[in-house]
Formats: sequence, C-alpha cells, structure tokens
Amino acid sequence: MSMDYKKAGVDIAAGEALVDWLKSNQPPKWPHQERLVSGIGGFAALFRGGFPEMESPCLVSCTDGVGTKLKLAVEFHSYHRVAQDLVAMCVNDMVCSGASPLFFLDYYACGKLDVEKAKQFLTGLQKACLESDCLLIGGETAEMPGVYAGDDFDCAGFSVGVVDEPKVLGAHRVQPGDVAIGVSSSGFHSNGFSLLRKIFASDLAEWADRLLEPTALYVKLAKRLMEIAEVHAFAHVTGGGMDNLLRVIPKGTQLQLKPWSIPQPFLEVKRRGQMSWRSLLQTLNCGIGFVVYAPERDESVIRETIRALGFESWRLAELSDPMEGESQWSMNEEELNAQL
Repeated sequence: MSMDYKKAGVDIAAGEALVDWLKSNQPPKWPHQERLVSGIGGFAALFRGGFPEMESPCLVSCTDGVGTKLKLAVEFHSYHRVAQDLVAMCVNDMVCSGASPLFFLDYYACGKLDVEKAKQFLTGLQKACLESDCLLIGGETAEMPGVYAGDDFDCAGFSVGVVDEPKVLGAHRVQPGDVAIGVSSSGFHSNGFSLLRKIFASDLAEWADRLLEPTALYVKLAKRLMEIAEVHAFAHVTGGGMDNLLRVIPKGTQLQLKPWSIPQPFLEVKRRGQMSWRSLLQTLNCGIGFVVYAPERDESVIRETIRALGFESWRLAELSDPMEGESQWSMNEEELNAQL
C-alpha cells in the first residue's frame, strides 16, 4: 500500500488553510502595528525595536500554558475561552515587572487538526491580544498523531514586552508602610484544574461554565495604575495562591492578611475537598487574581481606578519592617470561618 503524509495522519493542506484564514481575518488595526515588518506566514516574524523615549529599554519575555484546564475545554467545546487564558497567563506575569506587552506568539499542538476548532482558538487569541494592547505576531500549529489522542490538544504562549530599566517594579521598591491591595479574579483562572476536575467530577457539566470562565486580563489596569499612582510592585496570583504575594516583597516581610469576600465556588472546593484554609489558599486564587503594592497615600485613587475598570478591590495588608528569616503570610482562621 502506498503511503503519504496525509495517510500517516498529517494534513498539510488543513494547516495551510488555517494560516490563509488567519492572514485574511486580521483586525483592522493591531496595537504596535507600525512596528511590524513581517508577521504571520513567514519563517520568522520581524518587529522594529527602538524606544527613544526610554533611558534604558529592557525587553521582557514570558512563556506559559493553560494546564489541565484544556481537558475541560475539549469536553465542553470552549476553545475561544482557553485562548484568553493562554494570553492572560503570559501578559499578566509580564506587567508585574512594569513592562508593557508588545507582541505574542502561540504554539498549538494536536493529534488531528480540526480547522474549525483551531479558528475558534485563534479568534480568542486575537481578542485577548487586542484587549492587552499586544500584537499577535505569529505562532506554530503542530499536528502530531500518536502523541495526542482523540480531540486532545496542548497550547503554549510566548510574549515579549518592554520596560525602561529605571522603572522596573519589584521588591527593591516595596517599603514598610506600603499597602497590599487585592484585585478581584474572574474565577478559578488557569491553575488547580487537576484538583478541580476531581472535586467537581460528579456534576462537572453543572459547574463547567464557572470553571471555564477565562482568566482576567490585568494589562490595561496595571498600565493605568502606573500612570496615576506610585506603584511599587504587582503580583499575579496563579499556582501557589497567596504564596505569590511573597515573590515581590523584601525577604523577611510578614503579611497578616485581612479577610476579603471569598466567592462561593472556592468555598465549595474547600467543603467538598475537606481542605484546610492554608491548603486552599496555597492552591487557588480564592477571588484575588492580582495584587498591587503601593504607598498608603495612593490607596484611594488606586481603588477608585480599579472600580472604574470593572474590578473589586480589598486592602489585604500593611507592610511592616522585614524580620530575620523568610517572608510569610498568615490569616485569622476565625475570620475565614465566618464566611462558611
């Protein structure tokens, strides 16, 4: 029997059709489009550098994936929503350095390319990139029969941004007396899904819409806050939950977290999984997707801006002088139990 690549499971024509569709379905105007030399369809994408308004421009890179949330996306045909997750996981990390995203690339791998599903995914990527002031400059689609079974697929994202080195945010800026302001999440975001799929296995369809709510995009919020206030650091709350708050503060800082309104789905996870508060808060975002560290004098304008952009906020902690040892966070469990 004669063989060719298509009989072996790889349809080059389908991949080419997808690229042609993407090239002909571009938004009227991309962010940073004036810097684009060549993009989708070539061997590599070219983007003009040069930032004369900056004293010492630094390129900032981030890469990430969506994890086992993809299993739910396949089961409930929600490809456009996990595309936003992919963008958010990269660009939300990026802005924690004070950077502005410039462009984004994706890697999409599957066992058999379904062009219509891939179109849904790419449409979601485009929308999320536009909302994040980021140019979708290129990517890769890989069809790998025998590696991925059935409708399974995987995706990874890569983003590049820029920040002026004297304006980089982080622990070197955070000071005693600063406040930590929590910004609401949109739901479970993109981590903890190996646990969540087990917790909700008996009634997964009932919970699917809440589980698949895309990760909130914090780029525009972060950029606006840097314009109107003296921001010292941002933290993106992903895997590790509240432990992420410690990544951008001076070593030895102790955070006594104040209570916030934990959304009911997180409390349901605690109940079903018989989880301790600490285990829950070190696994899931529990309603806090992003944290701002800033001087107390700027708290009011920061929280007003957060509200104006459609998020809720809470004062989580006041920072004190660092102590010997590692940074730690703690919460009053009696206050947490009052929410059950």
